[in-house]
Amino acid sequence: MSGTRQMRKKVPVRVDGRELVLSNLDKVLYPAAGFAKAEVIDYYSRVAPVLLPYLAGRPLTVKRYPDGVDGPSFFEKNAPEHTPDWVRRVRLPAVGSTKNRETIDYAVVDDLPTLVYYANLAALELHVPQWRVSADGEALPPDTLVFDLDPGAPATVVECCRVAVTLREVLRADGLTARPKTSGNKGMQLYAAWDGREEASVYAKRLAQLLEKEHPEQVVSVMAKKARPGKVLIDWSQNNPAKTTVAPYSLRARHHPTVSTPLLWKEVESCEHPDDLIFTAPDVLARVEEHGDLFGQA
Repeated sequence: MSGTRQMRKKVPVRVDGRELVLSNLDKVLYPAAGFAKAEVIDYYSRVAPVLLPYLAGRPLTVKRYPDGVDGPSFFEKNAPEHTPDWVRRVRLPAVGSTKNRETIDYAVVDDLPTLVYYANLAALELHVPQWRVSADGEALPPDTLVFDLDPGAPATVVECCRVAVTLREVLRADGLTARPKTSGNKGMQLYAAWDGREEASVYAKRLAQLLEKEHPEQVVSVMAKKARPGKVLIDWSQNNPAKTTVAPYSLRARHHPTVSTPLLWKEVESCEHPDDLIFTAPDVLARVEEHGDLFGQA
């Protein structure tokens, strides 16, 4: 009997030619949904074809929940000491480190085995910056612009959608195509391919302040909580090279296994209730089956 339990705890698998040992597959990581680690690994394995392009080449920061979403968690930038030698790593300056480190050894998720390795570590949330590294591991200029739309209660994602549509038009006037996704939490994000015409943070801040000036009852561009009730914060600061944003198709550590989900613009335009834009892992797999990668179609 104990041998059976041991087998359930550690399972050797081969993923695209790499040997991995999966552990504690029956551990429930989302208790409210009964969603176990095996299901987390299954989700990431199946969504990998559309997820990996948004992780590839980008230094990874994860948020790990070894005892599930109701337990302690921690952000991790440094690849763990036991990381297999076949996982790509890049050593980069530790900009703004709170641990007085000069460099960080980041993992880069370029393939399915690396993704499964991190899923097995209960790395539920995958966060990446808006820039990639070169083949030699050098940081490249930002290639993505992001606006994080965060509602201040009683505002919800419904109000975020209204702001997103307005912001889409401003970006369109500047020749940029906006792509929407949920945050998987309470807000949403807009992305656009960035051509480096100026510093991304400077441009994003200017647009956020413009919309705040034109729509003062709806929009705020500053972090101060006293300014935010009932409004949507357009957080432009995630374009700072030292910051990261949750990746498209990443799970979030909510009560249920919600996902940062790419959206159709018609879904944004027609959103009338916060529940309209809540998608869990099974929902997202069904959406990918139906639509393919919505984020890659803009």
